[in-house]
Amino acid sequence: MATTRAIIAEDEPVLREELAEMLGTLWPELDIVAKEADGVAALRALEQYHPEVMFLDIQMPGLSGLDVARQAAGRCHIAFVTAYDQYAVAAFEQGAVDYVLKPFYAGRLVTTISRLKEKLAMPPVDLSRMLALLSANGSAGRQHLRWINASRGNAVRLITVEEIVYFKADSKYTCVFTKDGESLIRKTIKELTDELDPAAFWQIHRSTLVNVNAIESVLRDIRGHVQVRLKNRNELLPVSESYAHLFRSM
Repeated sequence: MATTRAIIAEDEPVLREELAEMLGTLWPELDIVAKEADGVAALRALEQYHPEVMFLDIQMPGLSGLDVARQAAGRCHIAFVTAYDQYAVAAFEQGAVDYVLKPFYAGRLVTTISRLKEKLAMPPVDLSRMLALLSANGSAGRQHLRWINASRGNAVRLITVEEIVYFKADSKYTCVFTKDGESLIRKTIKELTDELDPAAFWQIHRSTLVNVNAIESVLRDIRGHVQVRLKNRNELLPVSESYAHLFRSM
């Protein structure tokens, strides 16, 4: 019997393994090719394995399940994993995507598996309208960082996130670059990744977060390396290979 490739993206290790074990029992022909803990790793696995199905936790560090689904739309079938039934469960029930509620129950998972098997005979559907609805419904439950206190010389400056062009790790500190200068904060890139709106700030390197709205263009040099050109600053920001997929649609 032909196998179906699947990826699980869930940031809680115990739940990730529990879901994989239950799927192995209830859907033996499912081949779980990757089990990832965050959205960026899930996108890398998507590019590597080309799965037919992705189980995506809605709330993950870095890129959320909704962010990953936008990249995966039209390429595979999606089942969202969530602990919150207020996340537009009525919208899920319309049939474009399915969902699995935490904690996991075999009965509900059997229903999800049955629906996914039916959908495998058809191309993945356009998720744009549903993802917009889910984003709107989910936004009220999570407050993203709106401003930061940054040191510039002897002064402490209040900077709104809209002013920020990019962040770059610098030894024990992180540099905050705006169009007219730079300041220092004590937050790490990882902390900022968790606290900022992932739709507005993308990690493009292990040491760099960039404001998507500050990007003028994306360049590729003669060696194939990707770089970001900014609207209000002269420097080019290198994009590491791990994050180059973010710009493939540009």
